[in-house]
Amino acid sequence: MPTYEYKREDGTTFEIIQKMSEPALTKCPTTGQKVKRVITGGGGVVYKGDGWYVTDYKNKGKKSASTPPANTSENSTNQAATDGSKNGTDQSKTSAQ
Repeated sequence: MPTYEYKREDGTTFEIIQKMSEPALTKCPTTGQKVKRVITGGGGVVYKGDGWYVTDYKNKGKKSASTPPANTSENSTNQAATDGSKNGTDQSKTSAQ
C-alpha cells in the first residue's frame, strides 16, 4: 500500500498508509484539522543488495564482449615476437646470423 503525505491547516505534515482505492482524507485523524494531500516525488523503487547489471539478462547464453579474441595468425606472430623479448633474446639478431 502506498504512503501518502498530507498537510494540515497549520502547515505541519504527516504521512499515512492508505489503499489506492480509498478516498483522500479531508480531516487529520489526530487533530481534526482540514488537510490536503501533498504530491511528492516519492521513492517508489528501492534497490537493495549487490545490485544488477545490464548484462544480467542481456544475451543470455552468448559470449560477453570482454572475452578475449581467439588466436589468429596475426596474434601468433605478435605473441612470438613478445615471447622472444621476454626471454632476453632479440629475434632480429638471431635470425640475421
